[in-house]
Amino acid sequence: MSSTVNPFASARHGNAGRVARFLATRVGLSLITLWLLSVIVFAGGQLLPGDIGRAVLGPLADARAVAALNHQLGADRPLMTQYAEWTAHFVRGDMGLSYAYREPVGPFIGDALAHSAKLGVLAFIVVVPLGIAGGVWSAMHAGRWLDRTISIAGLSATVVPEFVSSIVLILVFGVWLRWLPIEASYPPDAGALEQLRYLILPVLPLVLVFFGYIARMARAGTVEALDADYTRTAILKGLPRHVVIWRHVLRNALLPTITVAATQLGYMIGGLVVVETLFHYPGIGSLIYNAAKAKDFPMLEAGVLTIGVVYTVANLIADALHVLLNPRLRVRSAE
Repeated sequence: MSSTVNPFASARHGNAGRVARFLATRVGLSLITLWLLSVIVFAGGQLLPGDIGRAVLGPLADARAVAALNHQLGADRPLMTQYAEWTAHFVRGDMGLSYAYREPVGPFIGDALAHSAKLGVLAFIVVVPLGIAGGVWSAMHAGRWLDRTISIAGLSATVVPEFVSSIVLILVFGVWLRWLPIEASYPPDAGALEQLRYLILPVLPLVLVFFGYIARMARAGTVEALDADYTRTAILKGLPRHVVIWRHVLRNALLPTITVAATQLGYMIGGLVVVETLFHYPGIGSLIYNAAKAKDFPMLEAGVLTIGVVYTVANLIADALHVLLNPRLRVRSAE
């Protein structure tokens, strides 16, 4: 008996294997990136000025007490020994003991990351639909005054630093109009709506920064989809305009926008130092800033490396969505 091989099934399995290798390569490169980041973070912590024991005990402490504390904390050991022990403990989930609080670092990082995640996800939920709507609407009116207005407004909002827009928003809505609280530290017993009221001002600078970026991506994808052959074919078939837009244009135009926007979630969660500091929000950015001021190296190093992990995971998710949801990218990455 002769056996037949389905060429389409073989092609699918071959593409799946190549895509799996592509994603495995991305994971490997991400692990190398995290290792390099750990080296940079550890070296940067060691290069910060100041003595650990002196920073903990104060400027008037006896030199022998300072030396004894440095020995107890292991700060007088060789740097390679400290780095090897620190990375080994971090991989196991042990982030060390805070110099400032004399307590494990892990719970502080977990609480701060949860607060930053709440702020970042809220901003993400607001800016992604808003940016996509602005980009699509701009593309539907390409070359007209509405297109130019959205593009200029988005670009202007993108180039304004967060600390500038945050200060302006605090002055306008918090000081002059008194509509919103100028601090994001809501009471422990605050409900969901009360927490939202406290988080509106910190969210707005993030929305302003990322609106222009996402709107430009959505506009470019929509303009390309409007000029594509499949759109012309759908119009020639006599399909209504709204059907062409929803089923053909947006389906192909917004996929790259949505998947690439996933990478921005890493910044929204991990890159909030300025916003969290200005609004006194107890997130990961504020925690790192205070740890750097107090020379709390375990807290500082663990916080920065945690942000690196967040970025890496966000980029891996974006890569996976890019490859798995877009057939053209699957074929291209498999070549």
